[in-house]
Amino acid sequence: MDRSMERALARRTLLAGAAGTGAGAMWGASGRAVAVGRGQPVAQGAVDAEVARLKRGLIELRRDLHRHPEGPGQEQRTAGVVARKLRAAGLAVTTGVGGHGVVAVLRGARPGRTVAYRADMDAVPPKDIVGGGPAPAHLCGHDVHTTVALGVAQVLARLRRHLAGTVVFLFQPAEESLSGARALIGTGVLERTRVAEIHALHCGPFPVGRFAVTPGFGMPGQDKAEVTVSGPDAPDAARRMAAEIGALATVALPQTPADLERIVADAQTPHGPLAEFVAVRARAQEAKVTVSYRCWPPERYLEVRQDIHRLATSYPGAGLSFPTEPFPAMVCPERDARVLAHHLRRTLGRDAVTELHAAFPPFSGEDFALYLDRVPGTFTFLGVRAPGAPLTTSYPHYPDFAPDERAISVGVRAMAGWIAERAHRAHGASSGSSESGGSGGSGGSGGSGGSGG
Repeated sequence: MDRSMERALARRTLLAGAAGTGAGAMWGASGRAVAVGRGQPVAQGAVDAEVARLKRGLIELRRDLHRHPEGPGQEQRTAGVVARKLRAAGLAVTTGVGGHGVVAVLRGARPGRTVAYRADMDAVPPKDIVGGGPAPAHLCGHDVHTTVALGVAQVLARLRRHLAGTVVFLFQPAEESLSGARALIGTGVLERTRVAEIHALHCGPFPVGRFAVTPGFGMPGQDKAEVTVSGPDAPDAARRMAAEIGALATVALPQTPADLERIVADAQTPHGPLAEFVAVRARAQEAKVTVSYRCWPPERYLEVRQDIHRLATSYPGAGLSFPTEPFPAMVCPERDARVLAHHLRRTLGRDAVTELHAAFPPFSGEDFALYLDRVPGTFTFLGVRAPGAPLTTSYPHYPDFAPDERAISVGVRAMAGWIAERAHRAHGASSGSSESGGSGGSGGSGGSGGSGG
């Protein structure tokens, strides 16, 4: 962490006021936005003081979750830990939401808006670990995401008497299979709690203490195709077709740490090589070709489908199918992201934020897209790269992924202050969020399947 950030934290901790505690609202409590009174929002100094008190316990919590990874749809133990921590903090908790999802509601002592915060709980399944693995493992940082969200809930619960509005915490299962958000949303939780906007963090390969905002970008969606080839030379034809479809790619899949370093740099380059791209995996097995691809901008999926159709139909007797509609891209509303960047710079320092100019990481999906289809919000990368550490230790899904635990308290500080500020905003205030109920981002619910981030 940058020394100036540490000094700033120390100053704010010394100046922090006393914190209060309190219980949350029951499930389904009205989150109707009303005009906020004249009181000031939760002070960042008070947030920092609470984080300092919780810091050691949060690290121990993350280590416990890390030792007990559970794959998509199997998060029973993790959900139990989450529910116990939330109830102990005084929140009203509902379990079993959309599978093993946990929803907790915290109502502040003063009126305000309803803001949601989402964390994903599942571990990476063996097939999605780079190079494969023997069992699910927390190699995407969801143990960090869950810990940060619990820290935010604990901090805001302790400061409830200063908190305006309602905060809804969504602990989501099955992000890696891109199915958990759909299941959780399908329960009607957003409508019942009347969420006005939603926010989330994801671990990223940036230095500890730095955040990466994604105004107008986010993460690509995913599409799949299957082609069957007939005839006596079908296996050879399938291999040729796989090569031709693979040639549609405009960016190569990373093979070395140097490739990853280049991707991270390119994603921060305005109008760089990742501002528009097609990434393709095409594999031939006997007489069948399986294709998985991601692209940006999202509208490009139609063009790629047409290219695959053209190539497939050039082989007599070939059969082509697209098993599902493309899973939607996650497009972060530009204005919201810039408001968050301003907040982070004001809270953590001018060097605390970098801006991404591309969908990143370019080869992963994210079902947070389905929330942003319904309400505005932000999705931000939390830097977890330790000084001098190889990039693969902070790049999700690599077997040596080992986030710097100092990022946990940084994430809690930033998000607790941000969520409190957003809930304090008066309904209709000029605050950076569209109140229209949708981001206009990814355009449709899309299909399911594929691997998340």
